[in-house]
Amino acid sequence: NVIDLIKRDPTSRRIIVSGWNVGEIQELIKSHHHAPPSCHTVFQFMVIEGKLSCQLYQRSADTFLGVPFNIASYALLTAMVAQVTGLKPGEFVHTFGDAHLYLNHLDQVKLQLSRKPKRLPIMWINPKVKSIFDFTIDDFELRNYDPHPPIRAQIAV
Repeated sequence: NVIDLIKRDPTSRRIIVSGWNVGEIQELIKSHHHAPPSCHTVFQFMVIEGKLSCQLYQRSADTFLGVPFNIASYALLTAMVAQVTGLKPGEFVHTFGDAHLYLNHLDQVKLQLSRKPKRLPIMWINPKVKSIFDFTIDDFELRNYDPHPPIRAQIAV
């Protein structure tokens, strides 16, 4: 368990989570179903000077639709794990094997790039929560969020 390892040995270089469900590999082979490897292949936590950082290696990344959600999700996960391990959130580092922009998203990307950035919101997390399994939706509040209107796009398969 990653959280136990962070608490027990925060200097470990083995605080790693793999996206592979090894329990399913033999079944996939037997059924001749070759599911692609997880896009979120592996992420690793590091503790430096009381701060918890996370690095995600993403095998395949849809830069317009997927990556913004991935960044928000893993940054939130890092903050949650930091809280329940008594650390402060550090950095989130995101690396890609194959980052791609689909042609059917070009107009939406041009619109996104034409927009003036706004102030970042603040994510409040209930400081009373001490177990990763005790979080509920009510323990999170995005403060000062002032988004642009959404940009819709079809998922490319």
